[in-house]
Amino acid sequence: MKNRLLSAKKNSSIHFLLMAVLFITITSFKTIASGTPEANEKAVIGRWDLTVNMDGKEVPSWLEVKLSGVKTLVGYFVADGGSARPIAQVHVKEGKISFSIPPQWEQSDKYMEFDAVLEKDKLTGTITSSTGKLYTFTGERAPLLKRTAAPEWGTPIQLLNENNLDGWHVSGATNQWVVVNGVLTSAKSGSNIMTDKKFDDFKLHIEFRYPEGSNSGVYLRGRYEVQVEDDKGLEPTSTYFGGVYGFLTPNEMAVKAPGEWQSFDITLVGRRVSVVANGKAIITDQIIPGITGGALDSKEGEPGPILLQGDHGPIEYRNIVLTPAK
Repeated sequence: MKNRLLSAKKNSSIHFLLMAVLFITITSFKTIASGTPEANEKAVIGRWDLTVNMDGKEVPSWLEVKLSGVKTLVGYFVADGGSARPIAQVHVKEGKISFSIPPQWEQSDKYMEFDAVLEKDKLTGTITSSTGKLYTFTGERAPLLKRTAAPEWGTPIQLLNENNLDGWHVSGATNQWVVVNGVLTSAKSGSNIMTDKKFDDFKLHIEFRYPEGSNSGVYLRGRYEVQVEDDKGLEPTSTYFGGVYGFLTPNEMAVKAPGEWQSFDITLVGRRVSVVANGKAIITDQIIPGITGGALDSKEGEPGPILLQGDHGPIEYRNIVLTPAK
């Protein structure tokens, strides 16, 4: 009788163990086949360079997703214009990623809607703008742009000559820029202008002057705007004078009065940027998270031009000297 009881218990234990293994196997198979929310959430965390198809034209955009606390995903989004906007919550459900954010500069009360899927570490999806237009996009992980050694600097290059726009071209249909006695001048709002050459890591010295209330910007590699604006008397923010637009705030407001010549000395190595404005270090070795609004493209791993903003008001530039890394 005792042996029969032991045999029954043994058989029961084996049966229970087999059922447990079968349950775990089936559950694991379902998890692999469908993807758990936790796995999707971990996979989408990071920075993404987006390319949006707007009526046949490729337009850059950018997304960052990060974890807040133990389970909530939040982030930042940069559209084709404007500054980085916070995302209150990024939703991941059954392999689909979505969020909505209120309008920034658009004349609308509707929220922008973002919907995507992640496959083979690439994003694809749609953006419904605040104006109701539907656009498709693709996205890939933004490169870290880490450098393994300090740069060795080459020979300084004068980017501007005394009499003409040789070495430069405009991005718009109309060119309002002229060079007079070594001063690059845009007397009114119009096209942006950029160098023909593209650069990777560099040091840039540039001087500028604007009338009261005007606005411009210096785009590094054509992707990261350092703000040029009449902000005298204001506290610094990332969208005011010397800020990397929407991302990095200067540690002080070093702006001069309108009508005075001013200067930036900017060093860009990978994503790390330092800005000296009018002789004062206002940003020191900070990481630029991603492209700013108005960027030429979202191809952050590639060299790019120096672009000067000319669509926000009158502006003058002179003494533009770039020292490239070898």
